[in-house]
Amino acid sequence: MTNYRPLPYRAGAGPRWIFSYADMMTILLVLFVAISAKDIRKIEARPAAAPPATAPTANEATAPKPAAPKPGDDLLRARRILEERGLHPRLEARGLVVSLPQAILFASGQDRLSPEAFPMVGQIAEAIRGIPNSVSLIGHADAVPIHNRRFRDNWTLSVARGLSLLEVLNKRFGVPQARLSVAGYGSYSPREPNDSAENRAANRRVEIVILREPAQ
Repeated sequence: MTNYRPLPYRAGAGPRWIFSYADMMTILLVLFVAISAKDIRKIEARPAAAPPATAPTANEATAPKPAAPKPGDDLLRARRILEERGLHPRLEARGLVVSLPQAILFASGQDRLSPEAFPMVGQIAEAIRGIPNSVSLIGHADAVPIHNRRFRDNWTLSVARGLSLLEVLNKRFGVPQARLSVAGYGSYSPREPNDSAENRAANRRVEIVILREPAQ
């Protein structure tokens, strides 16, 4: 059996176990500092929180929103332009109607647009170009039968006059063909009874109808 001999105690020196305890406390302190630094880096790496949404102010909540344009607004604007140029369009259910007497557009029995009518047609074209609406060109005739080398009846004459006006609006004044259409009513949609020379003259006309719907 080995004899146990305690180490001699020296004055001023503590027990030996206190050195191991001090080492353990140092290790724990280092570990705590390391964990704390890691947590700080995680916090710094987080994205900044978005600012809270704010409710609109009283002025913003009550401010009127601009109204969407109505389909009829374009027709009213076109009517104002035409009235300023001395024309008298009518606003009907089908659209804005400009009725042009045959006498100021075409010679009797002809479909060639008179050069004297170009300035007036140009004013109408200016109003048409300023809006997106479709336009219908409708020829009308009186009830007096016509038959010449070019036209066999009033029906074909009324259609030919609408086509002639279409060509001038497109080629001379730049209105797109896609917005234009032509119709001929012959003598079947008179404005007045065909019982006098004055009334028959009123029935011989071409109507430029700016329709309510925009061109497709």
